[in-house]
Amino acid sequence: MNPVVQLVVERGQHLSTAEMLMDASIVILVVFVVLLLMYILISLSGKIIQAITKIGSKEEPAKASASAASPAAAPAAAASEEVFSSGSLKLKNCDEKTAAMIMAIVADDSGIPLEELVFKSIKLVEKN
Repeated sequence: MNPVVQLVVERGQHLSTAEMLMDASIVILVVFVVLLLMYILISLSGKIIQAITKIGSKEEPAKASASAASPAAAPAAAASEEVFSSGSLKLKNCDEKTAAMIMAIVADDSGIPLEELVFKSIKLVEKN
């Protein structure tokens, strides 16, 4: 027997079914209110962290363009951020379309993603 029910029975008090259901519903309501408050706090903290990281990421490019030597260099710095480059590629007797095809084939055959590969040069070897 439940210790609380046993205590009530020993004291001679009788709880009706309605009273027991009322007590149980109050406990369930309190649990759900606490869960709702936890959900709200976690959502708010997530939004605050996202806002802080957005502000931090907006300040870094602004600092980089402010430290540029001339105003003409600022658009070039902004354009270079949008383009991904992992170095330079020297093409010897090979056009860009063929080089792109070779890089795609190498990435597919090796199973390594193309963005993780670094090509230094591609040279067309002629058959004798």
